[in-house]
Amino acid sequence: MIRRLTIKTTGRGLHPLRGLGDIVRESGAAEGLCTLFIRHTSASLLIQENADPSARRDLEAWLDRLVPENDPLYTHHDEGPDDMPAHVKAALTQTSLSIPIVGGSLALGRWQGVFLWEHRRGPHEREVVVHIG
Repeated sequence: MIRRLTIKTTGRGLHPLRGLGDIVRESGAAEGLCTLFIRHTSASLLIQENADPSARRDLEAWLDRLVPENDPLYTHHDEGPDDMPAHVKAALTQTSLSIPIVGGSLALGRWQGVFLWEHRRGPHEREVVVHIG
């Protein structure tokens, strides 16, 4: 089963992927694998702390320090100063995730959530392909 999720981001940050549990239930899969793939080069996917938002803020701040805007070595500036850093951040993180399905549900740990990580400052509409197999 393949589904597509459209996520409207409000700008940089970790945005929860809502509706994954519903897609797994609709698939009827008791066991299997849920594979997620984001179809963009300036956003990524992440499994991360879902209880305390300060963990996500700290992670975002750390990556911003690691990959700053306006690095004089960047030559790609087509869409503004946040464009090339967004590509680097997406390259350092993940464009796909695989999560086991056990007992008809995603086998995430108690404090784990699935997030789309928007690396651009402005709002975007992002597409995630979900495959249940």
